[in-house]
Amino acid sequence: MVEIERKFLVISDAFKSDVLRQNHIAQGYLSSAPERAVRVRIKGEKGYLTIKGKTNESGLSRFEWEKEIPVAEAKELLQLCEKGVIEKIRYEIQVGRHIFEVDEFYGENKGLIMAEVELQSETETFETPIWLGEEVTNDNRYYNSYLSQHPFTSW
Repeated sequence: MVEIERKFLVISDAFKSDVLRQNHIAQGYLSSAPERAVRVRIKGEKGYLTIKGKTNESGLSRFEWEKEIPVAEAKELLQLCEKGVIEKIRYEIQVGRHIFEVDEFYGENKGLIMAEVELQSETETFETPIWLGEEVTNDNRYYNSYLSQHPFTSW
């Protein structure tokens, strides 16, 4: 139940030629508190409820619990969320032995494209594709919970 991931800005759309899958995502937060963010997500035709804890000192690891829920329930819960539902397209790209999830944001976060890679340990190495830019793992402004309250276009 521990998520270990690193986040990066994406500097070109070269990743699009290697996309394995893509899904539209709408997500909102019932609570965006850093100690316990509670997220509702619709990804494609599935709904999810996720609880994330505070990140550790390195900024790479945190508790994550996720449960698939009926999409109809997810739609209802989105109506209860805090202001700032996020809309994005998630692309999955295989790079070496890892899957990178690249999020292209829309709405008030249009123009932002970020990539995440999940790891088995904080010291695990991975191939870095040419489209990967600056690492923003430890920059809280790039958390979706922050972006929902402080959109990228307002920075």
